[in-house]
Amino acid sequence: MTARGMRWSDEQVEVIIGQLLRAGVLLAVVVVLAGETVLLLRHGTARPNYAVFLGEPRNLRTLRGILSNAFSFQGRGIIQLGLLILIATPVARVAFSVVAFAAEHDRLYVFVTLIVLGVLLFSLAGGHF
Repeated sequence: MTARGMRWSDEQVEVIIGQLLRAGVLLAVVVVLAGETVLLLRHGTARPNYAVFLGEPRNLRTLRGILSNAFSFQGRGIIQLGLLILIATPVARVAFSVVAFAAEHDRLYVFVTLIVLGVLLFSLAGGHF
């Protein structure tokens, strides 16, 4: 339902979901490209050592660390933030679907979609809370 109590049509919900997905992907692309630009400007001439695999630093493995790095204008943190936005986009789509089904008073689909949302959030949390 909208703020005035009007019902959304199925077509309106599909359009909103399409716009949500498109906006999420475009935002993620812009953020990743910004991070790549910062990374290349600061470290573009550095020679990588492919003989040793180090993985991501610890501070880029948590949401707090990623946000801290991104807002400190660190290229790798900005890239990670873009990837988090990309991952969050389908989760936001499922969350919006809950709202849309609730507006249609479709309890079964609200229940099923809440289960899907719960599974998504559980798996994103690493399988434990």
